[in-house]
Amino acid sequence: MSRLWDIIRKIVVFFLKILYKILHRELTEETIDAFMQFVKFGIVGVSNTAVSYIIYWLSLMAFQKLGVLPNTDYLVAQFIGFLLSVLWSFYWNNKYVFKKGEGEQRSFWGALFKAYVSYAFTGIFLNSVLSILWVEVLDISKLLAPVINLLVSVPLNFFMNKLWAFRTKKKDGDGEEHES
Repeated sequence: MSRLWDIIRKIVVFFLKILYKILHRELTEETIDAFMQFVKFGIVGVSNTAVSYIIYWLSLMAFQKLGVLPNTDYLVAQFIGFLLSVLWSFYWNNKYVFKKGEGEQRSFWGALFKAYVSYAFTGIFLNSVLSILWVEVLDISKLLAPVINLLVSVPLNFFMNKLWAFRTKKKDGDGEEHES
């Protein structure tokens, strides 16, 4: 896995160097690290989408085979997919994307709750509002609307997770907590 990640990092850094050269900007290690964190978040997000769909499909098939919830099976399956896929994302984001540094603390349950809130906001509320805007107001295809939504919801979700859900507190030498 480490080798694959090294290859991904080299590819990303190569393209960042080109972009920064075109923009006549200095590419710092801090910028590379921040961008790589966003790439990791994106990879977790892709896996989250797959997990959500698989759970949705399995739940829907189970409900139909058992003959339960015939009028709302797809909604309940979607809810189950959402609950479990956010848990999936939280695990991987907590472990690899928004890792705690030396001496940093964060409430596991608080971060989990905030992750559910941020995903519910972007995944349910914001995407619904944006879809109505794209489809009903701007007459954009229903098939294209979710793709456009990703351009808004993924960066927003990244910053909500980074700055809110997975924010850490660091103790200084006097034992005082400071947010980082």
